[in-house]
Amino acid sequence: MIGTLINAAAVLIGGGIGTWLGRRFPPRIRDTVQHGLGLVTMLAGVQMALETENILLVMGSLLVGGILGEWWRIDERLSRVGDRLKELTARRLGSSGLGLFTEGFVTASLVFCVGPMTVLGAIQDGLTGDYTLLAIKSMLDGFASLVFASTMGIGVLFSILTILIFQGAITLAAGAVQTFLTDAMIAEMTAAGGVIIIGIALLLLDVKRIRIASFLPALAIAPLLVWALEALGIG
Repeated sequence: MIGTLINAAAVLIGGGIGTWLGRRFPPRIRDTVQHGLGLVTMLAGVQMALETENILLVMGSLLVGGILGEWWRIDERLSRVGDRLKELTARRLGSSGLGLFTEGFVTASLVFCVGPMTVLGAIQDGLTGDYTLLAIKSMLDGFASLVFASTMGIGVLFSILTILIFQGAITLAAGAVQTFLTDAMIAEMTAAGGVIIIGIALLLLDVKRIRIASFLPALAIAPLLVWALEALGIG
C-alpha cells in the first residue's frame, strides 16, 4: 500500500498548489489552461486506445460496459458522492470557489484511476512491495492534479479517496488479479481506458458532456471478452 499512499500524497500536494494558484488566475487563463490539458488528455487517450489488437473487443466492452453503467447509474452515483463532499466542504470552508467541485472530483478520479500504470503498479506493489511504477505514476498525477486543480478547484484533492479505495483494493487483491490478467487482457483493458480518457478530453475541451463514469464497467468487460475468446479458441 506504500505506493498508493505516495500517489495520494502527490495528488494532495499538487492539487493543493493548483488550488492556490488557480484562485489567482483570471478566468481567461484558467480556460486556456483547461483546454491545453484537454488536448494533452486527448493525446494520452489516443495512445492508450492504440494498444488494442482488436477494435471490436474495445467496441464490445464499451457498449456492454456503458449499458451496465447506465443500469447501475454509476455516473449519477459518483456525481452524488461529489455533491455530498462539496456540501461537507462548504460547511467547513464556505461555498466560495466550489462551483466546479463535483466536476473536479469526478474528472480527476477517472483520470488517476484509468490506465495500465494503476493496475500494473498496484499489482507489483501488492505482490513484491516494489512501488517504483506507482512512484512514477505519482509524479505524473501530482503534476496533473496541479493543472486540474488550477481550473476546477479543491474538488480535485478529494480524488485521493478514489485512489485509496480503487488502487488500494487492487494492491490487496494483487495475487488474484495477476493470476487472471494476461498481456492481451491488459492491452484491451488499456485500450478501453484510452477511449474513456478521450471522453474526458471532450469534457475538458467543452465539446460534449458525456456520462463518462458510466463506461467504467468496460474496464472489467474487456479482459472478460478476451478470456471468452481464448476459451473458445478464437483469440
